[in-house]
Amino acid sequence: MPNEFTHTEQNYLKAIYHLSNSEDNTAYTQELASAMSTTPASASDMIKKLDEKGLLTYVPYRGAKLNKKGEKTALSIIRRHRLWELFLTEVLKFKWDEVHAMAEELEHVSSDLLLQRMDKFLSHPKFDPHGDPIPDANGRLTETNFNSLSEFAKNKMAIIAGVSQHSVDFLKYLEHSGLVLNCSIKIIRRHSFDKSLDVLINGKKSVHISHQVAKHILVKLKIADKP
Repeated sequence: MPNEFTHTEQNYLKAIYHLSNSEDNTAYTQELASAMSTTPASASDMIKKLDEKGLLTYVPYRGAKLNKKGEKTALSIIRRHRLWELFLTEVLKFKWDEVHAMAEELEHVSSDLLLQRMDKFLSHPKFDPHGDPIPDANGRLTETNFNSLSEFAKNKMAIIAGVSQHSVDFLKYLEHSGLVLNCSIKIIRRHSFDKSLDVLINGKKSVHISHQVAKHILVKLKIADKP
């Protein structure tokens, strides 16, 4: 399905999907323009074009709402992107801060057979290298119940399950600090002055991190600590 549309149209659909998580499911024109590094006028023109193609509803002076066809197309593109990210890290051994830009290009490869074989080769994965859920072939996403580390209870053991910030600099910082996916982590001190944290990684290494960093680290309770 994605190959029916230009690369630019696919990029807009994906951006609209990511920006449509508010209560009214609207992606606002100003936010969309910022995400696409363009002007509000250009973003509005593309919204109208996608509306004409039956992918969304144009909301004058506000933005756009994806319809079922538009959402299905966006999820198909996101599936391609996240599978490629995982393939690049797991098979070709790229680091998690290196794969986003490459996946941005590879997500437009239109071969469904290639995607099916890659999915099978990777054993039908549920999550990408950053902890984001990978839509299945029907567009279904695995439910996540992750919490921000900044809100996690002190002295409880957690597992790093994902990140909500994907910039190269942030991912490199986490890698350097040892704060990577699937490692265990425990808050050993919360500083009231600036909400920064002292955390213990895998029961060995102590690291001090800012509140801003902690906000973007997603964790889940370690099974041993479940009641």
